[in-house]
Amino acid sequence: MSSPLLPDRHPQGDFFVCDIFDAAPKADIGAMEHPIFSLSTKPDTRPRKYEHRGLTVEIKPSSDGLATVHDRDILIFCISQLIRAINDGREVNQTVRFQASDLLKATNRMTTGRGYELLKAAMERLAGTRISTNITTGGQEVFETFGLIERARIVRETRDGRMQEVEVKLSDWVFNAIRAQEVLTISRDYFRLRRPLERRLYELARKHCGIQKEWSIGLELLQKKCGSGSTTFEFKRLIGNVIDEDIRHSHMPDYAIRFSDDARLVVFKSRGTAPVPVQDMFDGRLDSGAYDDARAAAPGWDVRYLEQEWRRWCGAEEIEPKNPGRHYVKFCKSWFEKRGSP
Repeated sequence: MSSPLLPDRHPQGDFFVCDIFDAAPKADIGAMEHPIFSLSTKPDTRPRKYEHRGLTVEIKPSSDGLATVHDRDILIFCISQLIRAINDGREVNQTVRFQASDLLKATNRMTTGRGYELLKAAMERLAGTRISTNITTGGQEVFETFGLIERARIVRETRDGRMQEVEVKLSDWVFNAIRAQEVLTISRDYFRLRRPLERRLYELARKHCGIQKEWSIGLELLQKKCGSGSTTFEFKRLIGNVIDEDIRHSHMPDYAIRFSDDARLVVFKSRGTAPVPVQDMFDGRLDSGAYDDARAAAPGWDVRYLEQEWRRWCGAEEIEPKNPGRHYVKFCKSWFEKRGSP
């Protein structure tokens, strides 16, 4: 017997659609801690091995070369979207679909034809780079080999060859980090840093300095954590260039970077702007008119209940709205559009 229902002409695929335009950028802690990505701007076909405190990480390139620090933008975009969706109570999937233009804009990339070409090349390097590592889980050491992404494909493409929709299947490594919330919020200015070394230095500072006043590290260990193949002398010169520019322009997000007095250590000093993990709810003040607007935006709902949900959500997302009343009403409107009347 045929169903009385019309056919589902547009079934939801087995993927998560990235459709959040103001998600806070977040990076997985594992890749912040270890030198997974190449600092080179040219094809890097050099296999690498990193060993530190019993952990071994081997990175093997494809013929396209190792995935670069700039290629990591794709993963940061996907991680940010999925973490925000989880905080919103939405179901997420290991396969994510997004508009190529949204990623390019969110990561401060060119939206020209060249920008799309670079995005396609980045996905090829991410899919081709293989990671082999010993991971300790449940007290047992497990050796595992995986790619940074399992696959990527262009779902739609315009007549002039530009990507419209892109679908990426994240590796178990990345998706497990997302589900465990093993991520840190990073500055949006991270995407404005030109040099791969600057981005890597910021990641290490964000991971190790965090909200402390300062963190210092020896040059040799810093070079190891950066994954730099330069000589010690050249690496120190490159760090010095970053420090000189930071002294002149204060361009490094969240952390100032300097040499110690004897130039044997690199010192990262917090500027006091690093995102602080918010455990409590946002406590910004709402004026009385906001509740009337909220009742109109979400008819039938208890606006005080929605206020608590909004404050909890702001805390989880580390958001401090400039205009709390307007932000709260917008939240209520979105809540009602998703759930309807109570």
